[in-house]
Amino acid sequence: MSASHSHSHGHGGGHAHHHHHHGDAPAAGGGRGFAWRVVLALLCVAIAALVASGVQVHEGEAAVVTRFGEPVRVVLDPGLAWRLPAPIEVIVPVDLRLHTTSSGLQDVGTRDGLRILVQAYVAWRVPADTADVSRFVRAVRNEPDEAARQIRSLVGSALQTTTSGFDLAALVNTDPSQVRLAAFEDDLRRQVDAQLYATYGVHAVQVGIERLTLPAATLAATVERMRAERETVAAQRTAEGKREAAQIRSDADRDARIAVADASAKAAQIEAQSRRDAAAIYGKSYADDPQLYTMLRSLDTLAGVVNANTSLILRADAAPFRALVQGPAGLDTADAAAHAGVQAARARRTP
Repeated sequence: MSASHSHSHGHGGGHAHHHHHHGDAPAAGGGRGFAWRVVLALLCVAIAALVASGVQVHEGEAAVVTRFGEPVRVVLDPGLAWRLPAPIEVIVPVDLRLHTTSSGLQDVGTRDGLRILVQAYVAWRVPADTADVSRFVRAVRNEPDEAARQIRSLVGSALQTTTSGFDLAALVNTDPSQVRLAAFEDDLRRQVDAQLYATYGVHAVQVGIERLTLPAATLAATVERMRAERETVAAQRTAEGKREAAQIRSDADRDARIAVADASAKAAQIEAQSRRDAAAIYGKSYADDPQLYTMLRSLDTLAGVVNANTSLILRADAAPFRALVQGPAGLDTADAAAHAGVQAARARRTP
């Protein structure tokens, strides 16, 4: 706004006085500065609201946007995301990376009624899915420590159930072919994964046995059972050895009987042949010299009836001792002739 007042006064020849009010120009400049300040303030507010509404989503995490504490949407893609300024909407970051937790030693029972101490580990993560992330946030309020505590509780219960389906020999054994530890871990992972996903919206990526040991009572029972098993095996092998030894002896006895029978048959044949040969020799001897045959037969008879313990009183001229006294037939004539020759020789030497 501006105002100009002109006053004309006519004094003596008439002259005019003009009064100008110069305050209008500074008022216009002040108005423009205020406008700029307002615009700058609005711009700063807009920038602040823009900064407050933007959020950076990092790789390996999800951003849950909550409105007055209730999740309304989930941002999974890394980068810049938008929300209403706080406290209307708040960003809750959820870690999608792999987490691990351990169950600690759990006292569980096997199918064959023995107690063992098992410690299992679980590798788990929240799936990159909007529904699963929202369920995880609602279940544990995005507190990984609370999630790990509840997961350990679930693993303890799952260990009780899974171990009851396996014998101790399938978990601890000196024979690697009988150990079913991989099957035990698979069953445990499936059970834990199903419970975790249904309750918390997380997946058990891997479940494994971290430690397995035996209580003192179970260890003593296991050692005793192993000893009994070894004794059973030893008894079986001893029985097998005795059975094989008996079979070998039976075969040897049979072979010996067969060999003895064959030898006896051959000996009988040889003896029969020798008797035939002896009879032939005796027959030929009798045919050639009956007196010599008689003497030899008499000697054979003496050898058969007289031994070191035999005492006989017989006539010296009785058969078969006549051969010892008289000698072969015709021996007297030969002796007389020899005696006569000796006497004749002596007579010739006498002067």
